[in-house]
Amino acid sequence: MHPIVAIENLKQHVGSTVTMRGWLADKSSKGKLHFLKFRDGTGFVQAVVFKGDVGEGFFDEVGRLGQESSLVLHGVVKSDERAPGGVEVSVVGGEILQKVEGFPITPKEHGPDFLLSNRHLWLRSRRQWAILRIRDCVAKAIRDFYEQEGFICVDSPIFTPAACEGTSTLFEVDYFDEEKAYLTQSGQLYAEASAMAFGKVYCFGPTFRAEKSKTRRHLTEFWMLEPEIAYATLDDVMQHAEDLLCFVVKRVLERRRVELATLERDLAKLEAILPPFPRLSYDEAHALIEQHAPGQHEYGDDFGAPDETIISNQYQKPVMVHRYPHEVKAFYMKRDPHDPKKALCVDVLAPEGIGEIIGGSQREEDLDVLRGRIAELKLPEEAFSWYLDLRRYGSVPHGGFGLGLERTVAWICGIEHVREASAYPRMMYRIYP
Repeated sequence: MHPIVAIENLKQHVGSTVTMRGWLADKSSKGKLHFLKFRDGTGFVQAVVFKGDVGEGFFDEVGRLGQESSLVLHGVVKSDERAPGGVEVSVVGGEILQKVEGFPITPKEHGPDFLLSNRHLWLRSRRQWAILRIRDCVAKAIRDFYEQEGFICVDSPIFTPAACEGTSTLFEVDYFDEEKAYLTQSGQLYAEASAMAFGKVYCFGPTFRAEKSKTRRHLTEFWMLEPEIAYATLDDVMQHAEDLLCFVVKRVLERRRVELATLERDLAKLEAILPPFPRLSYDEAHALIEQHAPGQHEYGDDFGAPDETIISNQYQKPVMVHRYPHEVKAFYMKRDPHDPKKALCVDVLAPEGIGEIIGGSQREEDLDVLRGRIAELKLPEEAFSWYLDLRRYGSVPHGGFGLGLERTVAWICGIEHVREASAYPRMMYRIYP
């Protein structure tokens, strides 16, 4: 019996005979040799099958295997610095579990609709493998960062009784006894309650926006990280966002070099993600847009995708735009006491055109001001009674933000569309598979 070894660990077994369990990603043959691209979920390796080493029967069986056939291979690990991962395997035997014919996704061009309809199979491709392993690394880095910083995870509910980010983008569902509930747009309001109990918390889970948008930046279901910090100002929130992003990018560079190389990612662009990040006020950002595209952005409006692209293209790092007009921001954001027309908020725009990856603010801690804002927007105060209790009992300055996981992964990977950063993306016209 040979030890079962994952492809990602083969380099530790050079000179040894090992067993690998996986699937045939691709194959080419030349005379008495088969060159197998073999994958097992942890990586890809070339496995060379020589007729003289395995016998005619097994050699012929391998020659008839189609893409994604499942098999077990036994072989000697050999160092080869030219190969991905620095090794290849000389096969000495094996067992074929299933012979596959007609795998629908072949090494050729396929349209996006076909690939999305076959997403359950497309995940096996080298590119999707790399993206989703980077996503896993980002999610793990986030949790490690918050453990290091003394935060605890307190999950927010997915069913909510009211809107957090505006009523126009809610998914409504039937609850019991003809009551209506909504899929959460954000865990933030509940995270604020948790912060008043624990000081520093985060929630990390799925959120839903019924926004009728078909852009490359939008999904209807996505994962969001939402930290909340008691006794925090806007400056604290901005510094925290910068610290987090630097930690995450550094971790991906440390642990996912093979995957980044698979995506042909320019590592210099990620290695440049170091503090400090540029910080622009809304007014300065508007002036920057006017300089590059006069008349494109009307002062007082929120920034759209073309505006964000102009701003972020001026920098090689994420840029923090703070103090937007309060009218275009959520009801819970505190106004700037030095300029009440502005909110104490920040958006973090990633470079390379991906747009906003973080939106945050200092929260309004004054009960009367918050009640007035809810009334002004004609939101049902009774649905927010528990939220207002946070201002009745021990209110303190506090703040936090939301980070979109898929957008962050898309930026780190250097991919065009956030749909590739989700295993099973949900979009306006896509809920299958």
